[in-house]
Amino acid sequence: MSMVSIWQRLRRSFTASAGTIVFGMEDGTVSIFGLIFGVAATTSNAKTVLIAGASGAVAAAVSMMAGAYLDVETTRDEAKANRAMLEGDPTLSGAVAASLASRLTKAGLTEAQSTALSGAVANNRAALGGLLLALQGDPDTPLNPWEQALWMLFADFLAAAVPILPFVFAPIPQARIISGTMTLALLIGLGIGRARIAKRGTLRTVAETVAIGIAAALAGVLIGLVIDRWFTG
Repeated sequence: MSMVSIWQRLRRSFTASAGTIVFGMEDGTVSIFGLIFGVAATTSNAKTVLIAGASGAVAAAVSMMAGAYLDVETTRDEAKANRAMLEGDPTLSGAVAASLASRLTKAGLTEAQSTALSGAVANNRAALGGLLLALQGDPDTPLNPWEQALWMLFADFLAAAVPILPFVFAPIPQARIISGTMTLALLIGLGIGRARIAKRGTLRTVAETVAIGIAAALAGVLIGLVIDRWFTG
């Protein structure tokens, strides 16, 4: 396989996984930001902060990777099961069509529209299967569970490193400021990315993302101080 084809495949995978990557980076940034600041608020030992941050980053990244894999695998298996059910046993089409009206209503159609649409595809297994897949939001090309899991691992761990790294190179008082500034910049970038992917208002999405990060940091500091006071009296 040539370098050009490898690069093209990587780009396609990256594009297909954009939502997973942004979500992983947001999770890694917010969770470790709160953890790091909670620990750094109660100690002047950089080693303690780094051990807590690195351990939390690895554990969170692996956990998110497993979650991404299971989520994509479950969705893919459900789609396969629906196809197999409709193709393998024609008598089941009626049962599936009977429950379709309520699913269409939940998706936003009126009761009359749901009844009419489900009735129109009840005797057409191909149309019925396609409508079910559309309701599930399945892409034309099924996502690869391992690709999604690895992108999640990479994104989560990479983002988690941002609030941690300043504590490697600077004393804790200065590292707090640098870490907070770098993390704030990353959260703004992630907010812009979320807004573009979801086609939402940029300002509102950035504000939400930054607010979540700040809330995580404050929660980490609060719980750190409470536990420190509890044990030190």
